[in-house]
Amino acid sequence: MTQPPRPQDDMTRCVEELRAALALHGIALPSLGLDLPTFAGAYAPPTGLVSLGNCNAATARALAAVLRRAAP
Repeated sequence: MTQPPRPQDDMTRCVEELRAALALHGIALPSLGLDLPTFAGAYAPPTGLVSLGNCNAATARALAAVLRRAAP
């Protein structure tokens, strides 16, 4: 029997997808990752947060420019 995906596995895929999408635009957030303490919560269903972390001003401006271009 196939086990359902664990919440942390889904969150890991989410982080990997975001990292890959950002890379398509030449953007890297060095501290992008899972916020592990959120998995210790007693929420149902278990959930986690994505930690976007810190970036320098050039990266923040590049991210803002990509988001502006993608906006309707």
